[in-house]
Amino acid sequence: MEEWIGGIWHKYIIRKASRNFEEAKVDFTDISKSVGIVYRALGGDAAKRMESASVRDYLIRKSFLQKIAADNTPISLAWQDEESLRLPESLAVFPSIELNRDLYIWLAILAAHHQGSFRHWAIDNQQIVVDVLKKHPSLRPRYKKLATAFIETRVDQTKRPVNEQLMEKAICQAILSPGTVNEFPAVNYAPQAVYLWLYPSAHLDPQLLPEYGDFEETDSQKSKNKTKKSQSSRKKAERVDTGDGKDGMMIFRLESMFSWSEFIKLDRGSDDTDEDDEENQRVIEDLDTITLSQQQEQKSARVKIDLDLPSASEDDIPIGEGIKLPEWHYKKQLLEADRCILQPMLPKDSSAKKLPLKLQKTAKVIQAQFEQLRSAKYWLKSQPQGEEIDLAAWLDFHVESKISPTQEKGLFKSFRGNNRDISTLLLADLSMSTDSYLDSNNRVIDVVQDSMMLFGEALNSVGDNFAMYGFSSVKRTNVRFTMLKNFNEPYTDHVRGRIQSLRPGFYTRMGAAIRQATKVLSEQKNSQKLLLILTDGKPNDIDHYEGRFGIEDTHQAIIEAVNLGIKPFCITIDQEAEEYLPYLFGSDGYTVILRPSQLPMRLPQLYHQLTSH
Repeated sequence: MEEWIGGIWHKYIIRKASRNFEEAKVDFTDISKSVGIVYRALGGDAAKRMESASVRDYLIRKSFLQKIAADNTPISLAWQDEESLRLPESLAVFPSIELNRDLYIWLAILAAHHQGSFRHWAIDNQQIVVDVLKKHPSLRPRYKKLATAFIETRVDQTKRPVNEQLMEKAICQAILSPGTVNEFPAVNYAPQAVYLWLYPSAHLDPQLLPEYGDFEETDSQKSKNKTKKSQSSRKKAERVDTGDGKDGMMIFRLESMFSWSEFIKLDRGSDDTDEDDEENQRVIEDLDTITLSQQQEQKSARVKIDLDLPSASEDDIPIGEGIKLPEWHYKKQLLEADRCILQPMLPKDSSAKKLPLKLQKTAKVIQAQFEQLRSAKYWLKSQPQGEEIDLAAWLDFHVESKISPTQEKGLFKSFRGNNRDISTLLLADLSMSTDSYLDSNNRVIDVVQDSMMLFGEALNSVGDNFAMYGFSSVKRTNVRFTMLKNFNEPYTDHVRGRIQSLRPGFYTRMGAAIRQATKVLSEQKNSQKLLLILTDGKPNDIDHYEGRFGIEDTHQAIIEAVNLGIKPFCITIDQEAEEYLPYLFGSDGYTVILRPSQLPMRLPQLYHQLTSH
């Protein structure tokens, strides 16, 4: 009975102490796409991620009810850094859903107009608001509505110390009339959270971070939920000192001793790795604070797991000594020369093979569809010479000659062909993720092979000039560029055999592969040049290429290709591709195949659409 009454009392006092309007709460996950569109449309960094912000401890003076309720709940504020824009996980600041949604949009607008750091939080925020309203006068009614409603939600400060009252008045005036307040009094407690403004980024002290060399560990070391993308907010981190391990009481458990039964050969089962990952994910989501410690001693004991390259006898056949390529360093805004080494290769143990029986029927259907792309024959009229007389031109000449002396014109017509002037390079991602299974019988690499063979059959039937390559990588010094068919080589059973001998590779250093493909394609003499990129994931590698570095380098490589008159187009089966592909290829420069099994049929069809007009 006492526990039941205590539970009711706890809920009641928490509800009374809270200043939020839970019935009008808007979650970040429900509006994240709209926030991203607004942020980028108004000039925000297109490569930044839209994420929910981690909570912060925010030391404010508590009311009497908050003290009774023991309200120590940290709050989530809006801030950004060079990687992402982080907005509150949810907003219940206003009593209406519409206002809370408008607040999310307003914060995105502010962030788009402020990319630097704060010198004075309150003064700088006022200036941002002034700049936004000056640049976009149509936002004034929305801001006025938000500002008025926000002031009404502020807690009465008349019984607080004088300095806190002056601070509250200054903030209210700065909200209602931005740009008019230049002085703010010093106070012992932080003012009530100003949700209409941005806050400084919550960076860790750089001195607390470990020193990394060229191959720093970043997002690649983070665990990822295998079933779905986690929508939870980032956790709050806390740095603590590492114990020296010399003090404390040692507890010995008899259960930890081995008994004779441990050495009997019994089937004891095995742990399910997937279940362990799911359990670990649930534990992480339950934690409010993740405690981190930095081990200063034994730095050499840190283990880095890498993939070993196959031995020379088992590896593909290298061609030449390798090609040095540049790479884009987005922090320096500099293209660093000779940063990567690309190694052209030929598939090992490939031999001439016919088109597999399972694809022959589909290939005939696709070839029939491509017949309309063949060089169309037509009559060129009014020619001085040709295969036949142009009767219409002869009749015109005869009538005109009866009226007055007329010079003889072209009286013949010639049968001509309109040759397609296009070169296409198909670049396929052969990373280790292609080894994953789509169903009980097919892997991603199997679908990629089928797609490339049907693509080759289609373009060979229409007579277009094309080449096919694959790529994967292990760090910047080993970008593997597998040649399947070059532009000067006919599409034969030898090419089909190379495609069928493909194996999953390593990582996806896409920028270097695109630069080499661009170089090969730019050497062709055709007026139209198409670069098709077939991938199942975003750019990544085991070194610093993970995350934004890979995205920015790939983006720069695409820009270089476009400047050379090449049209890049990406075909992907990555269901999360819409988070980064619009930035890389533009809104109309990519397509997502929702059902990977349809890729073999869709690839030739997409080529048909891209080149038939």
